[in-house]
Amino acid sequence: MLLGIKRIYDKTEMTDGRRILVDRLWPRGVKRSTANIDIWMKEIAPSDKLRTWFAHDIKKWPEFEKRYRKELERNESLNKLINIVKASDVTFVYSSNDQEHNNAVVLEKVINEKIREES
Repeated sequence: MLLGIKRIYDKTEMTDGRRILVDRLWPRGVKRSTANIDIWMKEIAPSDKLRTWFAHDIKKWPEFEKRYRKELERNESLNKLINIVKASDVTFVYSSNDQEHNNAVVLEKVINEKIREES
């Protein structure tokens, strides 16, 4: 099991494994037919309310991470995603320009923490 994250605009590679889009909105300028997305899990993305509040403002990052983690605790799709990650190599795909402050970063941390807790 390998878990990674990358921007949807980056080149798809064989080592990506299953590519799961973890954004609520489809990325601008990307055709669905050429995106190489295996699963679009928009339900695992931050709520519209949280996403618009954050608005990629780095000063809000610590609070965004805290709020998104709370949303994930109540998200029924989290266990489904954990099972997918356990079963195969997975890359979480996102569209944000900021590679350090986006929902995929938080999601990767949460998934890794949950899997470690189960071990």
